[in-house]
Amino acid sequence: MQSLPDGYRALVLGATGAIGGALAAQLRADPRCAAVRTLARSSTPALDFGAPDSIAAAAQALQTQGPWHLVLVATGMLQGATGHPEKRLADQNAAHMAASFSINTIGPALALAHFAPQLARGERSVFAVLSAKVGSIGDNRLGGWVSYRASKAALNMVVKTAAIELARTHPQCVLAALHPGTVDSALSAPFRGAQIGRPAQDAARDLLAVLDHLRPEDSGGFWAYDGQRLPW
Repeated sequence: MQSLPDGYRALVLGATGAIGGALAAQLRADPRCAAVRTLARSSTPALDFGAPDSIAAAAQALQTQGPWHLVLVATGMLQGATGHPEKRLADQNAAHMAASFSINTIGPALALAHFAPQLARGERSVFAVLSAKVGSIGDNRLGGWVSYRASKAALNMVVKTAAIELARTHPQCVLAALHPGTVDSALSAPFRGAQIGRPAQDAARDLLAVLDHLRPEDSGGFWAYDGQRLPW
């Protein structure tokens, strides 16, 4: 991350996932990065997007370890105990939709609320969340996956809205929603991820390169791993 100050400090939320772990590993390998802190359900403090109070508690616990120049939210839920991605409208159920919004939208929104104030002021900083291209309303040509699509589209709105507010207090900050592509991970494995995906290390490298080139005027945008700006 050449665009961040020398000795920058990074925080990865959701570091036990494939992409989160790869992001943390690449940041630790960067000689310009002074510190990498990772949080997950199994960390101390614990961070669980299914337990909103844990987000505020984790931010409070890390308050003296900042300021952060780079915060990455690398979490996501496509399926789980509440159900699978819907193939048709009749497959929808309230529990699965609520769980999708809890992990994909509400958790990252609360992470922004509690960790954005810890971003460095007076110098460049970046706060990025993993979204998904299927969360693009303008690019939706296939339908299906209602809960996942809707929760990621809502996340994109959170990012856009938060960027407007952050620009007032952190004018050099860039806030971005990122599409990592199909990655060989637990999330994509049930959907031929191992066959059509690519290594998490490659995705992490590409995502960091995209962030490195974004400018403050790009804040609030939705970007693919190849640098393409995606439609809302």
